[in-house]
Amino acid sequence: MAERYERGVLDTSVIVDLESLPEAMLPVQSAVAAVSLAELAAGLHTTQDPIERGARLMRLQFVEANLDSLPFDAAAARRYGQLIALVVGAGQRHRPRRLDLMIAATALVNGLPLYTRNAKDLSAIEAALTLVAV
Repeated sequence: MAERYERGVLDTSVIVDLESLPEAMLPVQSAVAAVSLAELAAGLHTTQDPIERGARLMRLQFVEANLDSLPFDAAAARRYGQLIALVVGAGQRHRPRRLDLMIAATALVNGLPLYTRNAKDLSAIEAALTLVAV
C-alpha cells in the first residue's frame, strides 16, 4: 500500500468514488482543486436522471463543506504549462487530460501529492509531482 500522506489533493475521479474508498487509501487531510469543483458542478447538468442529479448535488455539497478548496491561480497556470510540456514531450496528447493536468498543477504549486484513479494516464508528469494511485 502507498504511503499515507498527511495532506493531499483528491482529483475528481477519487471524489466521485469517495464513498466506496477505504480511508487508509486517502490522505489524513484531503483538499480539492477548484477545477474539480467546476467539474462536479458541471456534472449536475449532464444527467437527466433526477436521482443521479440529487446524488451529484449531495457529493458537491459534501466536498464544498468538508474539503479545503485550492484555487487555480497564476502560479498553477505556469505549472500547468510545464505539465503540458512533459505530456507533449512524452509523445502523448494533452487535450483529453486538460482538466486533470490543471488539477495536478494545483497540487504541484501547493506542494501536495495528487490522489488519482488515473495514475497510468498521468504517468508523463510523475517526475514533477507525487502521484498516489487509488
